[in-house]
Amino acid sequence: MFKKTFPAVIILPLLLVVALKTSAQVDISANEHSTVASTSKVFIIPKMNIIKTNLTGIIFKNYSLQYERILNRKFSVAVQLRIMPPAKMPFQKLILKQVGDDPDTKKIIEDFRLSNYAITPEARFYVGKKGYGHGFYIAPFYRYASFTSNNLNIFYTDQNGNESSIQLSGKLSSNTGGLLFGVQSFPAKRIVMDIWLLGPHFGSGTGNFSGTLSKPLTAEEQNDVKQQLEDIDIPLTNKTVSVNANSVSLKLDGPWGGLRCGISLGFKF
Repeated sequence: MFKKTFPAVIILPLLLVVALKTSAQVDISANEHSTVASTSKVFIIPKMNIIKTNLTGIIFKNYSLQYERILNRKFSVAVQLRIMPPAKMPFQKLILKQVGDDPDTKKIIEDFRLSNYAITPEARFYVGKKGYGHGFYIAPFYRYASFTSNNLNIFYTDQNGNESSIQLSGKLSSNTGGLLFGVQSFPAKRIVMDIWLLGPHFGSGTGNFSGTLSKPLTAEEQNDVKQQLEDIDIPLTNKTVSVNANSVSLKLDGPWGGLRCGISLGFKF
C-alpha cells in the first residue's frame, strides 16, 4: 500500500491537454471515418474520441466510465473513473470459506459493507497494422483507489457476559501500477468493444479505522476487543491495534494488488 500521493492524477490532465491540441492524423481508410475534401484528394480523419463503460464490472456493482483520446495510429491516452456504492465485500462467500469456524470473524465479514472509487490513467500502444484505437494494445497504467466503510463491527463479551459490539469506520487508500493487455475493435460504425485480456497491478496502501465508545471499557473488555482485532488475519499486512477505555483504532500498512479483466462497450466520436 503506497502512501497517499497523486502524481499520476496531476500529470494526466496535462497529457489530455496535449492530446486535445494534437492535430488529427490523416489516413485513407475505412468508411467509418470522417471525410474532408480538398482540390486534389480526399483525406480520411479517424474518429479521435472514445467513451466506454465496463459491462463486466456491473456484476460486482462497480460502475465505470472511460475516456480515450487517440493521438495517432499507434498511441492513445485514457482515463477511467470507477465507483461502487456501499455493498457486501466482493467474493464474500469465498472469503468466508477461508476464515475457518470462528463465528466472530464470520459475522464481521457478513456485516461488512464497503464503498470505493478509483481513478486509472493509462497510455496505450497499439501494435497492429490498423491502429487508430483498433487492434491489440499494451497499456501501462496507474491506479489510485479509495475504500470506505462505516460498519466494521468488532464483537466482544462485556462484564455482564453479554455480547456487545463496537462499530469502526475509516478509509483504506491504495496506489498501484500495472500493465494491461487487450484488444479493441469496432463492430459497427461508431460502436467500440474493448476486451481487457489481462491487467495485473501491484503496489501498496494504508488504512485507518477507528471508533469511539458510548461507555468506557473495563480492562478485561479492552483485552477482549484487542484480541478480536488481532485475530483478523490479513496476509502480508502490518497491523497496529490500539484499544483504551474510550476508543479503538486499527491501522493497516502493506502490499496491495489486483487484476483488470472485462469487456467494455462504448462509442467513438
